[in-house]
Amino acid sequence: MRTARLIDSHGRVIHDLRVSVTDRCNYKCVYCRTGEDGPQYPELAISEYLRMIRLFVDLGITKVRLTGGEPLLRRALIDLIRELAALRTPGGDRLDLALTTNGHLLDSLAAPLKAAGLDRVTVSMDAVDEAIFERITRVPGSFKTVLGGIRAARAAGLTPIKINCVLLRGFNDDQVEGFAHFARNEDVIVRFIEFMPLEEGRLWTPEIVVPLREIVERISRVLPLVELPPNEVSETARRYTFADGIGEIGIIAPVTRAFCGACSRIRMTSDGKIRTCLFSQVEHDLYGRMRAGADDAELRQYIFRTVEQKEARHHIGEPGFLKPSRSMVHIGG
Repeated sequence: MRTARLIDSHGRVIHDLRVSVTDRCNYKCVYCRTGEDGPQYPELAISEYLRMIRLFVDLGITKVRLTGGEPLLRRALIDLIRELAALRTPGGDRLDLALTTNGHLLDSLAAPLKAAGLDRVTVSMDAVDEAIFERITRVPGSFKTVLGGIRAARAAGLTPIKINCVLLRGFNDDQVEGFAHFARNEDVIVRFIEFMPLEEGRLWTPEIVVPLREIVERISRVLPLVELPPNEVSETARRYTFADGIGEIGIIAPVTRAFCGACSRIRMTSDGKIRTCLFSQVEHDLYGRMRAGADDAELRQYIFRTVEQKEARHHIGEPGFLKPSRSMVHIGG
């Protein structure tokens, strides 16, 4: 049986790994990337991601989420998922496999992903109004395509399906109430995310953030909410159900109600660097050591030492705050 062995210097157990398997994306979302540049970072061979993920699993990681860019663009992604699913051991801690996607390619891939061993998907979707959605993605026809992908994922059993919506005041904050109805009508968990300073080409200010309290108040005026207990201590979202018990809303509030004290996550970029926080100013080159010939024991020790350096918290909104060197799309947030 696996035991949690990755513990940072602040006593937090790290059991959640997020891996970007590509820097490429087929959308050009206006808050996330400029659309003027293509991929800025390389991607590795699927076998190389597999070796590094195995090291983390050996050290107690029990949740792996594949991200991008857009992970469904990667060839042999299904092979990677099948190999990761094979790491599940009878009687041991179950390895939870999830994927975050923009949903554009999900319609045809949902069933193969499930058959390969994927547990569930999270779809990034920042509007339920078709015109607003396509203004954000800058891809005509994208709304209907993503909606079809969500429904295909539900049919395939990639559930519970989570929908992530990043809210920006004056941009898409008029979608809050519509998303509440969407959660009920489409049988998905909608999670609103406070806008963080991870963007390209847009200046973050506190005024752009739509805070948790406002979201709850606005939804409750049309569909009363009841707060739910967390599933686990390290859960990032505040969870709510509707008063009649049908549907769920989550709110991730890293700006107004930071959850750093219980953070259980670590990230790996598409070029094989470990990031201990979305807002890290330092990247730790695991792949570089692997390419230089380090064996698994040496790489596991490197992961140990890196995790010990995980930051106590982020400093959003504080004087002297610095954005990370990579934007949201490149980190796989």
